[in-house]
Amino acid sequence: MTRVFNFSAGPAVLPEPVLRQAAAEMLDWQGSGMSVMEMSHRGPQFMAIAAAAMADLRALLDVPAHYRILFMQGGAIGQNAILPMNLMRGKGADYVDTGEWSRRSIAEAARYGRVNVAASSEASRYTTIPPRDSWRLDPDAAYVHICSNETIGGVQYQFTPEVGAVPLVADMSSDILSRPIEVSKYALIYGGAQKNIGPAGLTIVIVREDLLGHAMALTPSAFDYKVVAEHDSMYNTPPTYAIYIAGLVFKWLQAEGGLAAMAERNRSKAALLYDFLDATPFYSSPVARDCRSWMNVPFRLADDRLDAAFLAGAEERGLVQLKGHRVVGGMRASIYNAMPIEGVRALVDYLREFAARHG
Repeated sequence: MTRVFNFSAGPAVLPEPVLRQAAAEMLDWQGSGMSVMEMSHRGPQFMAIAAAAMADLRALLDVPAHYRILFMQGGAIGQNAILPMNLMRGKGADYVDTGEWSRRSIAEAARYGRVNVAASSEASRYTTIPPRDSWRLDPDAAYVHICSNETIGGVQYQFTPEVGAVPLVADMSSDILSRPIEVSKYALIYGGAQKNIGPAGLTIVIVREDLLGHAMALTPSAFDYKVVAEHDSMYNTPPTYAIYIAGLVFKWLQAEGGLAAMAERNRSKAALLYDFLDATPFYSSPVARDCRSWMNVPFRLADDRLDAAFLAGAEERGLVQLKGHRVVGGMRASIYNAMPIEGVRALVDYLREFAARHG
């Protein structure tokens, strides 16, 4: 069997040791005679799996004791509605617009209350992060929302914005666990699991306890953060297999040296790719250098008539899922935690070869 280098933005590449362990345990998890997919979510085997996954995630991110970790469903798009239902409390909310996922968050939140777009990088075609001193924040807002890494546009916050006493909320779907973060600077963090954590279906929410219990009356009980927290994420049947795989990924991250080690790897992978893209006029990266994503690297060929040939040649070499999102076109290489440095080196070698042949 030959595995490809999968540059998909999500669902994305998973660590090979995790996949091998899951395969070995598929029919019989640790002598139980059952697959994890067959277990009752309230049985002792799965309860142990979920508890371990939650404890390991808390340890990896150094989550303070007064924050709750919730395992939910619906992805980040679901949280775009669930978040304002739980936090708006009759107030408005500030949103910073840095790309397609921010725009979707803004549109959804506006269904539940007043949204103030405090800053936007639309004028730059979403190739920058608005400078913090340009934000027009409402001191009475229920929260300030950012998307820490825009998967489509490839911009990433390289700083944690200071917003005073107003709770800071972040969609970290595509860069959570890629480097250490100071959780206490955020009131709530959420993200879909299908990029750096595990398979699609699981959504992570990390929420400060004082924000629980303020949901709008119309909020479905399964989406009320307080209800979910009180039931230890078991109010309804959780995505059991996705939680199991996430738990294996958390163990893998610990064995690999934790988030500090991941940060060094991810910094090196991103630098290798960006340095080559910047070194030749045949390719270009549209994102401002001070906010380039470590996770999602969009780039263009000088002649887009060569795009199809580029993608076909890449697939022949086992470099797949490099086509850019339909919203922006071009190419995109997603280089999450599980993408080894060898995959980025293989991509750079192909970029060099293709440019020499067609430049």
